[in-house]
Amino acid sequence: MTPNQGGTRAVGIADIPMVPRMLGFAGLLPQLACVVAVWLGPEEWLWTAKAIGFGYAAIIFSFLGGMWWGLAAATSLHTPGSQSKFERGQTRTLSVPSWIWFAAIAPSLIALAAYLPWIFGGPWPGPSMIVLGGAIAGSLWVDRALGKYTPDWWMALRIPLSLTLGAATVLLA
Repeated sequence: MTPNQGGTRAVGIADIPMVPRMLGFAGLLPQLACVVAVWLGPEEWLWTAKAIGFGYAAIIFSFLGGMWWGLAAATSLHTPGSQSKFERGQTRTLSVPSWIWFAAIAPSLIALAAYLPWIFGGPWPGPSMIVLGGAIAGSLWVDRALGKYTPDWWMALRIPLSLTLGAATVLLA
């Protein structure tokens, strides 16, 4: 359970709307399948499962960055001098800190940097998977900073998804 933005009551898994909850947790299945393939599957699956797991983690991490960019862009619609075509006349101001814009592009750059050792013949995938898994788990700090711009149930969804995907990615190392 996580406190909501108003801090009035704890928000749990049951408070997350069904569609984002089901799709979010279903999104863990490909990575968990890769972990099962690496740890329990035949040896010939090992490198394919690791490569798929790395690619999937990189895609999801980049998706998180895109989500942060979208939240930043949506909140900037409410800043003075910028009006949404749907909300003309509103004067409320909701603007994210400027560092969020930089944080939003970091996941794609981190994923690319973690991929480069494989391309150049360096030690892969172990160190790259650890970096990527740690970065995914660490993404919760950005999610937390965006808390007042998100639904009350946001962190109740983000915490288990980021920690599970991060841990599964590290297990693939």
